[in-house]
Order: sequence, then structure tokens, then C-alpha cells
Amino acid sequence: MASPKLIAAAVVLVVAGIVASMSVFTVRQDQQALVLQFGNPVHAVSEPGLHFKLPIQNVEIYEKRVLALDPPVQQVLLSDQKRVNVDSFARWRIVDPLQFRQRALTVPNFVQLFGQRLNSVIRGELAQAPLTLLLSDSRARVMERILATLAEPATEFGVELIDVRIGRTDLPEETSQAVYNRMRSARIAEASQLRAEGEEIKVKTQGEADRETIVIISEARRQSEILRGEGDGERNIILGEAYGRDPEFFEFYRSMQAYREAFASGSTMVLSPDSEFFQYFNQPRPQGSR
Repeated sequence: MASPKLIAAAVVLVVAGIVASMSVFTVRQDQQALVLQFGNPVHAVSEPGLHFKLPIQNVEIYEKRVLALDPPVQQVLLSDQKRVNVDSFARWRIVDPLQFRQRALTVPNFVQLFGQRLNSVIRGELAQAPLTLLLSDSRARVMERILATLAEPATEFGVELIDVRIGRTDLPEETSQAVYNRMRSARIAEASQLRAEGEEIKVKTQGEADRETIVIISEARRQSEILRGEGDGERNIILGEAYGRDPEFFEFYRSMQAYREAFASGSTMVLSPDSEFFQYFNQPRPQGSR
């Protein structure tokens, strides 16, 4: 049977172990702690490792890492009277656990409170911006202004606001359909205008081509008439010279031409056999020749 001294020593050791376990706590690298006594903050611990406290004190652990704040999607009226569904988010970090607990109490409570403020600032900022601005590179400047507006209020909660972004900006269904209809009408009107301009260019080009064709043909005919006249003149000169040199041969040549034209036409002629027209058929030389 154990002696009373051994039992007392064992009890003391057990109590000492319990008290010791209640007097130490561990903080990881990605954590920070707030020591509370009867619900009141005593001091904050930001260094990782093993730390001590009174057994009557308790510890609340807070994240050192960057946290997300993703408020519900809200509908915003822009300066050009267009409504858009805005899905925004923020990234933040607790830098002062004591101040954070005093102002926000818990992380879910802070997310709710600051999420409402974030949406309010975004509504106010986007109310001064048209839709085209949100779809351009100027969107980044809008985000910078929103971040600057919310950075100071965040410090009141012991929080560092790292970034604010608009993740998605969508038109409501009815607005999307209206925008689509306007775009479709604009494209139809543009296509009609392009067709009309093309038809006008076609008619103009065709008219110019027709005029140029007429000019070319007229010039060609004029040149051909000139050349034909010059050829006829040259022929007459040659025939005149030939007639002067040998009138009998010239008369024979002219008769041969008359025969060719008369017989080629297929006409029927009624003439006397001794007609002068057939003089070369009846005798080798024309009448009156030597």
C-alpha cells in the first residue's frame, strides 16, 4: 500500500502538469494570438513558437495569411444609365489582433461588415463611370480609387487591405438582349450602307467604263475611216496611173470587177447577148479596140 506522501506527491505532479499545460500555448508561423483574461484582451503575440500565460487566461488564434472577402453580387447603375451585375472581391490581412477583436469581434462579422462597405464604395464609384470605361484599360484606375478609399477604414479594424478587384461585370439578361438587338440593328444598317455605297461605286465604274468604251470605239472608227479614205485615195491614184499607162487593161479590170459583183449577188439579169456588158465573153478584145 502506497504511503500518504507518495500519493500527495503524485497529486501535486498531476496538478502541476495540468497547470503547466494550461500555462503554455504554441503559435505557428502563419498564426498570431491574442491572450484574454475573463474575456478582456491582455496582449497580442505575433512571434511563432512556445509562449506562456496564466492558467486563468485563454488564447484566441488569428491568421497571418492573406484572407479573402467575397461579398454577394450586386446590381449597379452606371453613369450612362446601364445596369450591370458586379462581382467584386478583396484581399486582406489582420495586422493588429487586439484592434481587430475590439472592432470586428470575429472574422465572419468583419467579412459581413466590411463586405457591405466594399459594395457601397463600389456602387458610388461605378455610378460615375460609363460601361465603356469598365471595358477598357481605365478599369484599373477605378480599382485603384476604390482601394484608396477603403484602405484607411480598414486600418480602423486592425486590418491591412491588400487589393480590391472587380472579378466579373455582366449585363442583366434584359439589358444584354437590348444591347444585342441594338448591335444587330447597327450592323444591319452598316451592311445596308456598305451595299449602297458598293452599288453606287459599281454604277459609277460601269458608267465610266461604258463612256470609255464609246470613246475608244468612236476613235477607232474615226481612225478606220481616215485610213479607209487614205486607202481609197491611194487606190484611186494607183488606178488612175494604171489607166494612164494601159487604158485597155484598165477597162478589162473594171469589167472583171463588174462581173464578180453581178454574179456574186445571185441576181437574175435579162440582157441581150450582144450587150456591151458581155463584150469579153463574145470576143477576146472589147469593141473598138485594135
